[in-house]
Amino acid sequence: MMSRPDFMEKQVIVLNSDSSKKFKFSNSNIQLIDENNKIIFQHSLHKIFIIFIIGDCSITSVLIKNFKKFSIPVIFLSYNLRCYFSIVPNNRGNFLLREKQYKNKNDFGIAKKIINNKISNQLSLMKSLRYKTNSEKEAILSVNSLLEKTVLARNGNELLGIEGNASKLFFETYFKNIGFAGRKPRCKIDIYNLLFDIGYSYLFNFIEANLELYGFDTYYGVFHKLFYQRKSLVCDIIEPFRCIIDSRIRKSYNLKQINPDDFGLKNRQYFVKRAFNKKYSELFLKEILKYKEEIFLYIQSYYRCFIKEKNLDCYKEFHIGDEK
Repeated sequence: MMSRPDFMEKQVIVLNSDSSKKFKFSNSNIQLIDENNKIIFQHSLHKIFIIFIIGDCSITSVLIKNFKKFSIPVIFLSYNLRCYFSIVPNNRGNFLLREKQYKNKNDFGIAKKIINNKISNQLSLMKSLRYKTNSEKEAILSVNSLLEKTVLARNGNELLGIEGNASKLFFETYFKNIGFAGRKPRCKIDIYNLLFDIGYSYLFNFIEANLELYGFDTYYGVFHKLFYQRKSLVCDIIEPFRCIIDSRIRKSYNLKQINPDDFGLKNRQYFVKRAFNKKYSELFLKEILKYKEEIFLYIQSYYRCFIKEKNLDCYKEFHIGDEK
């Protein structure tokens, strides 16, 4: 398993490609080659944590073998930044951990801890708003009340209802002034829903790569229950960290970094124009990497508490207010 010092030295690589470029492996390095066989990018596999490849490319079986050897997840994105395929090295050897996952009797207690942490971060962002209106103050009080109710939730459906109501109030309040009609996952009916999908997707893949370090069954969650082909555990662990993307989108709006001309509309769905995918990839990944250490330590703590079957007080929390 990776130690904290080793993890902090690892890097996230984002590569923009097209059909004329190909990847190859040479002396423990990944290389991006153009049509003239000229090396336009080279990096040691020893220093890479995860790779995002945007666009079309050719990749060799030798390189795939080395991705597996060095346990490097590779995420393939289309030109509009939609994830369509991934190579995630599975660490399935930790059978003891997986056995504890399947037999764990405290799933609901852990789920309440996770959702309480998520709502706490939403509340922190809402409180950070300046010049609050009366309706915004009322929304903050309502979310605070919902936060207190997470401890008293009796079952998963009740907890799901609390989480849903808190999120609705959060999005209505925190994004009130940006022309945002409400969160509708994967619909891409406006620019902001598209940006949420992109930001959450980058965060999802980064968290999944961290969970794979320990050998978790990422399809077996504690809050998001079993569903075909859904990585429920990743959906669980991402919840307290969604505020990273939420905060970034609102900051970007205030700084006028989001330009409507960067986007197109096709079949009633918005997409990022190819020329601007690098801009929005950097926007989200730089924000995620600001919290790189916090994410690693959170998941490391989750693993240690889970494998040792410790009480809920042992589980670490992430707070968006703990910014550097």
